[in-house]
This record gives sequence, C-alpha cells and structure tokens, in this order.
Amino acid sequence: MKSSILPSVTELIGNTDLLRVNSISDLTGCEVLLKCEQQNPGGSIKDRAALQLVQDAIASGKLKPGMTIVEGTAGNTGIGLALVAKALGFKMLVVMPKGQAPEKALMVTLYGAELKLVDACPFANPDHFYHTAKRIGESDDKYWWADQFENTSNAKAHYQHTGPEIWQQTQGKIDALVSVAGTGGTIAGNSRYLSERNPNLETWLVDPDGSGIYSYLKTGEYVSTGSSFTEGIGIMRCVENFRQAKVDRAITLPDRDLIAIAKQVQELDGIVLGSSSALNLAGALYAAAKLGRGKTIVTFCCDVPERSSSKLFNPQFLTDKGYLAPYESIEAMYRRYQDESLNNVVDVTE
Repeated sequence: MKSSILPSVTELIGNTDLLRVNSISDLTGCEVLLKCEQQNPGGSIKDRAALQLVQDAIASGKLKPGMTIVEGTAGNTGIGLALVAKALGFKMLVVMPKGQAPEKALMVTLYGAELKLVDACPFANPDHFYHTAKRIGESDDKYWWADQFENTSNAKAHYQHTGPEIWQQTQGKIDALVSVAGTGGTIAGNSRYLSERNPNLETWLVDPDGSGIYSYLKTGEYVSTGSSFTEGIGIMRCVENFRQAKVDRAITLPDRDLIAIAKQVQELDGIVLGSSSALNLAGALYAAAKLGRGKTIVTFCCDVPERSSSKLFNPQFLTDKGYLAPYESIEAMYRRYQDESLNNVVDVTE
C-alpha cells in the first residue's frame, strides 16, 4: 500500500480516480467512465481551477501576502478558493447569488471566508454577482479578483493536470469526452489536451435548459428556452475560458433526464451524483447511443452529491417543480436517445 504524508491540504487536489459506471457501460457496450472529482478536498472539480488561479497570481506578483481574494461564484469555485486561501494564508471574500444550495454557502463559511449574498439577477444588471465581485475586487489594492470566467488559469489547470491524468488512466484509449460548461474551464482544458493526443476525439457539450451555449454553437446567438434547477453550469455569454474549448458536438437535455439517471445509478451502481454530474452522465449515455458500441467515453463527477440534497434529492422540491415519479429507466432513455433525430445534435465541426 502506497502512503505519504503531505505538507498541505492543497496537495490533495487532483490525481482523482476514474470509475466505470457498470449499469450504463453494460447497457451500451461502451466503457462509460466518471472522473471522480468529488475526491478533491473541497469536494469538487473547481478545487483544481482555484489552486491554479491562486498559484499563477502569486507567481505573477498580482497576489501578495496580506491581500484578500475576491470572487463571484455559484458555490463550488468559492469553496475551492476559500480552501486554498485558508491553506496559503490569504483572506477570502465570496460573492454568491441568493437561491443557491445552502450546503454551498455553509462550506464557504466553514473554510473561514466572508460570504456576501446578493439578489439573483440577469447578467446585464450591474448588481449581478459577477459585476459585484469585480467592483469590490477592483476597488482597493488590498483585493485580488480571481475572475474565474475570463482568467484562463482556469482552463490551464485542466490542460496541465486533469487531461493528462485522463490520458494516462485510459492508456490513451478515449473516444469521447462529455462535459457541461459554466466558465468553460473544464471542457476547454481537457478537450484541448486530449484532442492534441487523439485528433479523432469527439468532445460533446451537454447544456441544461435555460442556458444559451447550445444555441450559440448552433446559431451564433445566445438564446435560452426553459429553465433548470442545476447550479453553476450553463451561461448566456461567451467567456475567454470557453473560447479555448474544442467542442465537436452539442446537445441540450432537460432536468427530467438528469433526475432519471441520478435515480437509476443510485439504485443500480451505488453511485450518488449531484445535478451537474447527473447531467454529464446523461450526456455520456446520449453520446453512447449515437456513437455505437465499443467506445470509451469519459465524463466528470463534478462535486459531492450532498450539495444537491436540497433540490435533486428533495422530493418536495421535485414535486413543486412538477417532476413526479416514476422516472424513466436507463434502458428507455437509451432507446429514446438512439431514436432521437440527429438534427437535435449540433455538429460544431461542420
């Protein structure tokens, strides 16, 4: 057994396991694999970006001892930055829109960060959490604004670390990468690295209802339809991290699909997923339905499932939203995805 004594909690970030989802792999004839990012010490994939953002800012001289890190976030990046800030001796101020899962707000404060809650509003509103964080971050030299959306250290974390881990773990045998996008750092860094190693790789973006990324890739305009209870994914503008992504296919899936797949893998595999992770896995099932048997498909378990307990695993919340049981089986979902017109898949390579 390999063991080691690490000097800092930040050393626990990365080197996460790759897990075969047996129920979906056996059904589809593909190897459907989850990158277990919930294993990071802050419980999410955003720990990677948080560490890279801070390390690069220190190296460049933009972040100095005694300064306070400021960021606007739906939750997970704030948690990751709060963890890194505490471990490296910085103060942290997190600006978060109201209405996010209370579990996320709690974790921010447990890491000692100051939490500023603002009303949820459209991006065009100057009081949007992004603009609020920017305003605070630029108001005084004692602050450093992390700017996860435009700061490409975000994507760099995945190009330098996550992507190489996946390549090594799959021994270079990966046919498709599936990912949701918020800032776009995860899909950008991983798709760039992996497509450089395998030019035939297909990167599939899966978008929730209420986001405009699917529409942007299809028409060049950000247009949203419907809404989703997912948090921290989907966006209505093109940011610098997402511009680096090498996307080949894009689909949009409703919340009912992620609920159904979360219930199924919980029952069949003993895997409990948060809402973003469940949408990723539904996207992987869709990709398997279209690509055919024998493919290796990798997607991400984005965070610990407890952060979805107040929504995805709350029967009253789901009932209030109109999502009533019974939910579709993965066999039925797979057949539906196989039968669905390819017109619903945006081919970005065309």
